[in-house]
Amino acid sequence: MTGGSEEDPFTKPIGRWSVFFYGVGHMLNDITASCWFTYLLLFLTQIGLSPRDAAIVMLSGQVADAFATIFTGELIDRFGHFKIWHAAGSLLVAISFSSVFGGCLPCSILHNDSITLETFSYSMFAAIFNIGWAATQVSHMAMVNCISLNSTSRVALTSSRNAFTMVANLGLYAIALVVFGVIKAGSKEDTETQYRWIAYSSITIGCCFVVIFLMGTKEPRLRIDLKQTSRARIPWVYWFRKLLYYQVAMVYLLTRLVLNVSQAYLAFFVIDDLQMDQSAKALVPAIIYICSFVVSVLLQEIPWNGRRLKAYYTAGGIIWIFCGAAILLLPRDISSFMYAISVFIGIANALMMVTAISMQSVLVGAEVGGCAFVCGSLSFLDKMSCGLALYVLQSHQTTSPRGQLNNNNQQSVYLSVTRYGLGLVPALCSFVGVAVTFFMELEAAGSLSKPLLREPLLE
Repeated sequence: MTGGSEEDPFTKPIGRWSVFFYGVGHMLNDITASCWFTYLLLFLTQIGLSPRDAAIVMLSGQVADAFATIFTGELIDRFGHFKIWHAAGSLLVAISFSSVFGGCLPCSILHNDSITLETFSYSMFAAIFNIGWAATQVSHMAMVNCISLNSTSRVALTSSRNAFTMVANLGLYAIALVVFGVIKAGSKEDTETQYRWIAYSSITIGCCFVVIFLMGTKEPRLRIDLKQTSRARIPWVYWFRKLLYYQVAMVYLLTRLVLNVSQAYLAFFVIDDLQMDQSAKALVPAIIYICSFVVSVLLQEIPWNGRRLKAYYTAGGIIWIFCGAAILLLPRDISSFMYAISVFIGIANALMMVTAISMQSVLVGAEVGGCAFVCGSLSFLDKMSCGLALYVLQSHQTTSPRGQLNNNNQQSVYLSVTRYGLGLVPALCSFVGVAVTFFMELEAAGSLSKPLLREPLLE
């Protein structure tokens, strides 16, 4: 017999503690990525780099991240050892991140403050940081498919990870709120001090959770315990022959564009376009992630199937379309309405991210020999597209006359590049993502022994 639950324990729901220990494993990546996308462009322009130079730094990191995900995914599929890759990547992230936000180290050594050297220095450390980040991300995401064959438990693991992503983001914005309140940025040195404290605090908190993850999570044995045909390494070309691979890749790419581009321009928007208080660049993102955290926790209690994945993703996409339209039309004199919009953005982000990542698990099914490649290749598309999108938008930032935004009330809804980045781009990506999702065939996808089980999420 081959279908009994005793003979195939990987189809059984996993326990809450296993979900918890897995969920905290991406906290270091999440808290540093939140700082990266929310404050990097703002930080670099505040210390004197042009918008185009700041975009070059961002792009260098994204390109390094993109290629690192491909190579890391291939190596993990060949040799396994998820936890070793995770630990090594986390160590590299911790060492390099402080150099991204800690000021220009080569400038201090060479006593040279040229813009060219600063741009080169920040680009180099951004690339190193993102290589470590990619190793941690791919190993952590691929583990989902090797921990359990139960689709509902896979969504539970993904939802837990997403919930702790929100915790990491909230932690960052709490740190930022305190730092921005205590240290006033009156000079370039003060600005560097602000972000240095944010970076050090983020690394300390993230590393604590990495230790919890490594101690509480066992190396997945599913790859070893499955039949030989299921655990054999799957060649790349196998995935390229599947229509669902391209559909899931498109949905994941568009979802990451929604989250990353909107996050990158959120601080610019509330400060420059809406001219809200400085605290708003921490409070508005915090509201978004509080709402995302609540929704992510609630999603853990839902029995999942393909139809529900599509329905919840569609709901999140539609909410983002309305939020994007509201941002494009929001005048400065009612800027406080941004707090209400943030609630719906947080809900939409959680719905889209949890379901988009869960679609990867449906695509992989029991074919775990290629799970790291799937995660790595999709992340490659994500990093390249986000880097190029931000580079194009930021390169046109110099042509936006933000100083002329509100000489009178009639000019209070000027459509700046920042507004396009926060409103139009996410709305369009959400629309296309919903359209692609509509044509997916998730019910028949994957090769799980019990696909898309309707059992309770957790024991």
